[in-house]
Amino acid sequence: MQSTKQLLTLLLILLTTTPTAAQEARSPSSLTRILPGLKSSVSIHRDARGVPHIEATNDEDLYFAQGYATASDRLWQMDLLRRTARGELSEIFGRVALEEDKRRRVFNFAALAEHMARTASPQLRAAMDSYARGVNAYIATLDEKTLPLEFRVLQYKPRAWQPSDSHVVGKIFAEVLSTSWPADLARSALGALSSSQTEKLFPDVSPLDVLVVGSDRKVAPRTKRTGKELRQVAADADVRQFLGELHQLAETTRATFKRIGLDAEDLAASNNWVISGRRSATGKPLLANDPHLAPSTPSIWYLTHLKAPGVHAAGVTAPGLPGIVIGHNECIAWGMTNLGPDVQDLYLEKFDPADARRYRTPTGWRTAEVRREEIKVRKSVTDPTLEIVDFEVTVTRHGPIVYEKDNRRYALRWTALAPDAIEFDSSYKINRARNWNEFRSALANYPGPTQNFVYADTSGNIGYYGAGRIPVRRTGDGSLPYDGSTDAGAWTRFIPFAELPHVYNPPSGVIVTANSRVVGRSYPYHLTHRWSPPYRARRIYDLLLAKQKHTAEDFSAMHGDVYTINGALFAREVVKIGREEAAARGTSNATGAPDADWQQTLDLLEQWDHRMASDSRAAILASAMYEAFRRRVLVALLGPEAAADFRGRDGSAFIDEAISKRSPEALPKEFRNYAEFLRACYRDAREALAKRLGDDAGLWTWGRDVQARFPHPLARAPLVGQRFTIPLFPQNGAGSIFPTVNVGSSVSMQFVADTSDWDATRQGVALGQSGDPASPHWKDQLADWRASRPQVLPFSASAVARATVQTLQILPATNK
Repeated sequence: MQSTKQLLTLLLILLTTTPTAAQEARSPSSLTRILPGLKSSVSIHRDARGVPHIEATNDEDLYFAQGYATASDRLWQMDLLRRTARGELSEIFGRVALEEDKRRRVFNFAALAEHMARTASPQLRAAMDSYARGVNAYIATLDEKTLPLEFRVLQYKPRAWQPSDSHVVGKIFAEVLSTSWPADLARSALGALSSSQTEKLFPDVSPLDVLVVGSDRKVAPRTKRTGKELRQVAADADVRQFLGELHQLAETTRATFKRIGLDAEDLAASNNWVISGRRSATGKPLLANDPHLAPSTPSIWYLTHLKAPGVHAAGVTAPGLPGIVIGHNECIAWGMTNLGPDVQDLYLEKFDPADARRYRTPTGWRTAEVRREEIKVRKSVTDPTLEIVDFEVTVTRHGPIVYEKDNRRYALRWTALAPDAIEFDSSYKINRARNWNEFRSALANYPGPTQNFVYADTSGNIGYYGAGRIPVRRTGDGSLPYDGSTDAGAWTRFIPFAELPHVYNPPSGVIVTANSRVVGRSYPYHLTHRWSPPYRARRIYDLLLAKQKHTAEDFSAMHGDVYTINGALFAREVVKIGREEAAARGTSNATGAPDADWQQTLDLLEQWDHRMASDSRAAILASAMYEAFRRRVLVALLGPEAAADFRGRDGSAFIDEAISKRSPEALPKEFRNYAEFLRACYRDAREALAKRLGDDAGLWTWGRDVQARFPHPLARAPLVGQRFTIPLFPQNGAGSIFPTVNVGSSVSMQFVADTSDWDATRQGVALGQSGDPASPHWKDQLADWRASRPQVLPFSASAVARATVQTLQILPATNK
């Protein structure tokens, strides 16, 4: 009966009017609203893409209008983000989200955000308060028929937006961009791997690295890993089960991030680069940025233009965050990628067997804090009735217990959990910075996930700063859990701001970051062992040096580049080895693989342009062979459990060297030579592709195997789900195995800032501004995104006036 009622409700929703945002998008070119909470009138000019260009006479009204405009396009997404961070997803999705909610409750993001809302700077508090009032002013205009479709499908209403909700959304960004503790646990389980083996198989350094700061000529003293905790875990735990549990935990966490468009595999998220005026056609710096985050419907980014006395900035922000996160103002432009230092440490706490709350410290026993959480859980999709699930969180001097296994309890220390880690104070200041010194000053106390900030200004300067809090430890480097009963892993301080990686106007006139290693071995502080592969950064750098003068069009073309460096190396070596074997052995085939097929494959790889294009047959075959090659090498060297744990950058440099130098130690023992080995990898690849794509090898293409997907949490809902569905399409580019500059559907935003003319600056998101499927701005930017040619974002008053297709004038309500 309940199920029938639910289906009838959904059918009724399909027949009702569309939400306000879609109605306004089709309404007359001039609108007026009277809203309480404003001091003066505000103008919101929307261009052909639906981007709001907001002009106010004071900061409070500016952020009020930003909150109102953002909510009118993305209200349900805002609610989803805050529920995710607060651990309140089970209230709308049921038990399927319970484990995700428990993770956020362990971190206590909600209480942390409430504290930040009270203790932020006066300017930021005022901005957050005004933004919240604007969001709530929009919510107040809604009724049962005009609520965004997701609220009606799930049968609930949005509660009022609080300033703390904006802070809590920031914490989910911090979690996405700095979570490394599961990798520390996995590493601790692989006790048989010596430090020399680790450094050889998974080196921090690659000859392809593009360094921004320092060099590799002078080597700073390196922090040694003790390995003590590693041996303890490996001796007492079943490695396969242990790694399986960690994998499941990681997948649960990634499911959360994918739902909200914030997943960044192995912390890899983005490209940015900047060139000085002597390398640009305009004589002024050009800056580019394309964040790589999980594809979602709608995009995680929202385009906005803000103007009031003292601030004039445009770019993108995330729904729920006031101000501009990535963009430019009248004087400077900035972009961000994840630096990804290790800012999370685990501590194996020793609890008293006689008292589960007491744990050992260097000064004796201490009582842990135990916090009780109540999680509201929806009974089912068809039954919105709520039940309460109690959940206890234990917190030690290091932080909350985040993992328990065989009576081992691990506490987490993390920079993001500090009460004063208020990320958006820096953003507020960056929006108003006019030069390098003010930009640096804005970053000086930035406590968020450490970012590679690139900078350019209208005076012709460029710069880079790796800003954020990075701990300096008493011993070790944080890559393995510490004994929590000692102070061995104590954080003694953070790297001083002046000593964080940075450069200003480098002689080369080029700065590139792409999550790979940015500091040379001369840099005196440990940052991480988990750098991303250098291929994207190296390709960008090579393209920048290949031409004397670049244009904004050149930068957009680079955003669309799908050439693979390591794929090219692998394919060339396969062809070389295959041809040598054929010359030496004629047409004989000792391995039993069809010789004609093998020779045709060699021909295909030899003719390949090494681009991960959607219609490429060579790309899919080469990548499948590489996967088989890598898997067999790592299994032979490490065993299946350890090999399965290492992904991404881990092993890429070693694999490149193995194939190019035909390393004897990398050759699995069952093969006499690399020719035999590659034939086996070829057979593995054909078998895997046949399972995925069918037996007709002529239909195997990269885009048929890898398709761009933009999921929405309600895409599978009965009757209404189709409204939220973006049809799949073949993907250009690759994010793993053979990484390219354009990583495909994970490119969440594209930005090219032209400091010679802000009106020539281009910026776009993957789908569109609106989260409403009935809106014309639901996916109107998709074609531009696919072509890597985002439209210009008007900035000057005259450009905005020419681009305006609709103006909303918001007037303050008069008090009687």
